[in-house]
Amino acid sequence: MTPETAVEIHQGDWTRLGEQASDIRRRVFIEEQAVPQEEEWDGRDPQCLHFLAYRKGHAIGTARLLPDGHIGRVAVLKEARGQGIGEQLMQAAIDAAQRRGDREILLDAQIQALNFYRKLGFDVFGDEFLDAGIPHRSMRLSLND
Repeated sequence: MTPETAVEIHQGDWTRLGEQASDIRRRVFIEEQAVPQEEEWDGRDPQCLHFLAYRKGHAIGTARLLPDGHIGRVAVLKEARGQGIGEQLMQAAIDAAQRRGDREILLDAQIQALNFYRKLGFDVFGDEFLDAGIPHRSMRLSLND
């Protein structure tokens, strides 16, 4: 990996990372995917551990880990997709959940992202459902004690 393609993952609270995470989520979910603002901003961000991926000092991806072990709001800017950034964000969130002693991680995946999460070890459970008008499936990853 060259310095031009190197990615740094930072983790922190909403106060520290919220402005940049909000910008990424607005661009990906609200603008690209037409998720209604009131559904995107669910009021849970202050309770979450947030992750930001940076390349050359610019935030290009985000994810959050909720107190109940859910990972959500995984988003990578269009120009940075397909480069392993989502996997790095997910691994940082999985590692953080393991460190705090979570037994499993849950997430709700958009249908087109199921294989992405399967490669990380997640299994599908339950029926398909709509979230913000987008088909999803629930997934889980059991963590070793």
